Amino acid sequence: MKQSPLYEQIYMDIFNAITNGKYKPGERIPSEKELAEKYGVSRITSKKALEMLAEEGKIVRMAGKGSFVIEPDKEEAVIEKNHSTDMVSEKINLIGVILEGFGTGFGTLLLNSIERECRRKKVTMALRCSDGSIENESRAIEDFLKLGVEGMIIMCSQNENYNPKILQMVVEHFPVVTVDRQMKKIPVSHVGTDNIAAARELTKYLLDKGYRRICFVRPDADETSTLKDRQKGFMSAMNEAGIITDNSNWITDLRATLPSKHFDELLEEDMEKLFCHIKKYPEIEAFLAAEYGIALMLHKCLLEKGLEKKYSIVCFDCVDTIIDQCTFTHVKQDEEKIGQLAVNTLIEVMNGDKSNKTILVPYQIIEQENP
Repeated sequence: MKQSPLYEQIYMDIFNAITNGKYKPGERIPSEKELAEKYGVSRITSKKALEMLAEEGKIVRMAGKGSFVIEPDKEEAVIEKNHSTDMVSEKINLIGVILEGFGTGFGTLLLNSIERECRRKKVTMALRCSDGSIENESRAIEDFLKLGVEGMIIMCSQNENYNPKILQMVVEHFPVVTVDRQMKKIPVSHVGTDNIAAARELTKYLLDKGYRRICFVRPDADETSTLKDRQKGFMSAMNEAGIITDNSNWITDLRATLPSKHFDELLEEDMEKLFCHIKKYPEIEAFLAAEYGIALMLHKCLLEKGLEKKYSIVCFDCVDTIIDQCTFTHVKQDEEKIGQLAVNTLIEVMNGDKSNKTILVPYQIIEQENP
């Protein structure tokens, strides 16, 4: 006989204990943590059992106080032991947001949008930055679950494998929405940009300008979905133009834009790689940088060699109007819309929507004169 899921076993044990009078109206029942320790399960599992009991009107969950048995036909009020007044339950939505950080070109507007939409929907938001580290991301997830968040918006860290903590939440149907980087083939809702289409259009922009020898430049993060999609879009446009793509003249091992404590050292190494590459492949006419930070490095490199007028640089994302910052023709992602839709999609999932949506927000190609 197939064994019931663990959360159902916990649910039935508490349900029976309430029905048999072990837990009386107004009495506090074991917490998520206590149940997780007792049954040897994750807090996600014990949380789901308590949520089922709350949905059936057996208990009420009160932030910072615990879960209490509801007196039959009096589901709006709960009398806590040793408390002289009635406590009226009030639903408090709390979500966790994990972003990589707020680097050059992308992230700040996204965070602003998420925060504004949370305020508009009267949802409380807790924020953590992973700095691109899967370890930091895992700790943030654990901390948020202990805090009792009801769902999470996550910009997944750049890593060869998906974070097991996120996979566990997906398997246990904990509400999660990813932004920017998609977990391909994993049943989880996602809000981001069509990076394949955007890279294809950006490449066609260069092709229409007459450039044929275009170098694709990205950081050393082979398995990051956004970078893989941008590479696919670049290759698609080149193939459609009848140009054989030779990835031997690509630059795919830069590390300075990846999260690290050794930025200065990595920047120096990357600048040297760029110098050597330009010298080795003098036939290159233009660069498509997968990230804005890489475009800045390229421009600095060309500027130091007095070659800034010889090459064209296009990229993803850009700082629009910042003094002393270079601007390039670039893909402008709609961070405002991505943030807004991420919050609303998560709320839908928290309210029981089991469809796994992939929402691709329209982008723009912003044309600028090469700096």
